[in-house]
Amino acid sequence: MTDYALAVDLGGTKVEAALVAADGTVLPGSRHRRPTGATATAAELATSVTEAVEAALDSASSPDVELLGAGIGSAGPIAGRSGNVSPLNLAAWRDYPLGALVSALLPAALPVTLRMDGICIALAEVWVGAARGERNVMGMIVSTGVGGGLILDGRVIAGPSGNAGHIGHVAVAGFDDRCACGARGCLEAVASGPRTVAWAREHGFAGATGEELATAAAGGDATARAAIERSATAVGRAIASASALVDLDVVAIGGGFSHVAPDYVDLVQRAVTGHSDFGFVTSTRVVASGLSGEGPLVGAAALVHQAHLVD
Repeated sequence: MTDYALAVDLGGTKVEAALVAADGTVLPGSRHRRPTGATATAAELATSVTEAVEAALDSASSPDVELLGAGIGSAGPIAGRSGNVSPLNLAAWRDYPLGALVSALLPAALPVTLRMDGICIALAEVWVGAARGERNVMGMIVSTGVGGGLILDGRVIAGPSGNAGHIGHVAVAGFDDRCACGARGCLEAVASGPRTVAWAREHGFAGATGEELATAAAGGDATARAAIERSATAVGRAIASASALVDLDVVAIGGGFSHVAPDYVDLVQRAVTGHSDFGFVTSTRVVASGLSGEGPLVGAAALVHQAHLVD
């Protein structure tokens, strides 16, 4: 008998679910994806979550699988610690009871824990990823949105609302882009995949997706490359500011847009290193996620398997 957690990752373009073992490995065949998206209705989002979870749970029918509970990582902000969510990029869900939706799909009495996706990334990297052995870590997602989560002195820091570490809505010096949250200069408004592509298009780029931006930059398109460098610079400045505040050792970056250029993480590190004369800031190491595309799911499972680290 092997212990598994149901892991659910809710993002701006998709929801994924899988079964993850106590060593951080995803059960083969258990990983399932369904679409979300900014124009999806509340019912469509609920259907996507339900279908992904039910497909993953079908893998738990084996007598060798012992299901311990569910961990959910959600794009932020989340609506407190009740299991409700209000993801900025999913307008149809405001204070939506995602935890209750998933709980209703599980066998009775199994626990469900929900945290921001950035917290899950941080947990995954400390557990089995690129930040193993570290105690002061930020996990970051650079994708449709920009999220973050903090582990300080070996403990998850969620804050009273559950949104501590939401670095996507930290204002970045030198930028004035309008954010969907209503503020200006937020990291997400500058550095996310869609906003970076939008900036490139405003400056003459003809493509429409992050994949096209990556291809153009690799082929020598100066505008595409400038857009990527702009994103990475903003991420680096935000990390440096966060490190000045909480003294980070390592920042692990995942998410689809972090792969837009082979040297994206190096560009972020350069911005951190050149930020100021404070060594405790500029010595912060920026690393790529050690878990590739499985990081968010592994991190959601860590809410169950590594529950002793979760406040």
